Amino acid sequence: MFGLGLEPHVLILLVLCLLAACAFEFVNGFHDTANAVATVIYTNALRPWVAVVWSAFWNFIGVFAGGIGVAMGIIYLLPVETLVDQNVYHGISMVGALILAAIIWNVGTWYYGIPASSSHALIGSILGVGIAFSLLPESKGAAVNWSKAGETGIALLVGPLLGFALTIGLMFLFKRFVRSKAIFKEPHKRKPPPLWIRLTLITTCTLVSFFHGSNDGQKGVGLVMLILIGIVPFRFALDETKNPLDLRGSLTKVEYVMSRVNQADLSPNDQKTLAEIQAETADLDRIFAGKTDIKQLPQQTRFEIRRDVLLLTSKAKKLLGSEKVSLSSADRKTYDDATKEMKTFTDYAPWWVLLMVSLSLAVGTMIGWQRIVKTIGERIGKEHLSYAQGASSELVAAAMIGASTWLKLPSSTTHVLTSSIAGSMVASRGVKNINPGMVRNIALAWVLTLPVTMVLSGLLFLLFRAVLG
Repeated sequence: MFGLGLEPHVLILLVLCLLAACAFEFVNGFHDTANAVATVIYTNALRPWVAVVWSAFWNFIGVFAGGIGVAMGIIYLLPVETLVDQNVYHGISMVGALILAAIIWNVGTWYYGIPASSSHALIGSILGVGIAFSLLPESKGAAVNWSKAGETGIALLVGPLLGFALTIGLMFLFKRFVRSKAIFKEPHKRKPPPLWIRLTLITTCTLVSFFHGSNDGQKGVGLVMLILIGIVPFRFALDETKNPLDLRGSLTKVEYVMSRVNQADLSPNDQKTLAEIQAETADLDRIFAGKTDIKQLPQQTRFEIRRDVLLLTSKAKKLLGSEKVSLSSADRKTYDDATKEMKTFTDYAPWWVLLMVSLSLAVGTMIGWQRIVKTIGERIGKEHLSYAQGASSELVAAAMIGASTWLKLPSSTTHVLTSSIAGSMVASRGVKNINPGMVRNIALAWVLTLPVTMVLSGLLFLLFRAVLG
């Protein structure tokens, strides 16, 4: 972390931002992961501290196993222009605003025992910064990546709805095929559940914890990479384990595909976009010209390469989506393969970032879980959570979060699990079994999280930009 060539006050700001990112994941741990341990603790399947340590361990493993697909999806919600701004103070303004906004909302909802979503808070904060950036003169109309935001929004909306419906179906299967009536009763305050249901609850807790780490942990990874690229762009612009000169093969393929586009068929806007793409490829050719060894590339060119790659892929995606562009499926595949290879240089995370995030998430898991456990176990429905309800809701939640990670989409552990538990309550005794007051609070937090964090992060971003310049 040292030897970065930063001025002392910038280095201090970098450290503060990294600590804030760790704080966000720490809060995420005791806020979101409490949902994973709620059922095993409430049903006495595991002792509380055994449960939280076990959950923390699998959160830790999940961060390393989850890849970085979700992390990059979070980053690319922002306008590309904000990701290629090498002004350090602009980077500090961006990451400082979105981290503070997310932490403020997370801590506030945790204090009142409301299972709000850390995912929604972070995404709302990112969207707020993107919208605020669009108000600045230098944005030139660039705003949030709305297509990516749409995918994210659909994923966050569909997850809880499917969780609710699938849990009702699973509870029906339990009632139909499980003869033991004990699993449908309120847990005994001191005795553990029957062995098979106990093992089921421990397994589902493990799966939810693992997939929570693989999904929510990636959001923390994306956050840290935003900080590093925003404040130390020359050092972290590209994956240091790769040789930037190896990009030339993919660049040649992209140039070939762009040369196949018939300019006469394009609209004026598309012609302008094609010219911008050609300018980016020409700049990359200039950087690579005559270079035979990585040592011949000055350090500052790493950020220039990142900028050109991001702008090139962003504009090319826009161009190839136009109805005016006619290319063969072979040419499109060539382009897709080439840009996928190019993105491996820009979309990465060092091992120590994964370690830092996983440790923060794991430590947070072991603290502050009591408030959320009580809400999950007793306050969503009018009856206490039964063994069957705990097992079915966590099994569905694990499946939903795992599927989201596989699709490289963010998922809200909180909303998926609470909606699954609500579904189990409805399956037990109908809609009247839902506690309307608590469900209203959860729904209100769900509805308010995005707009509140968007406004808060947007205002903080504009304030920081005004102060820092």
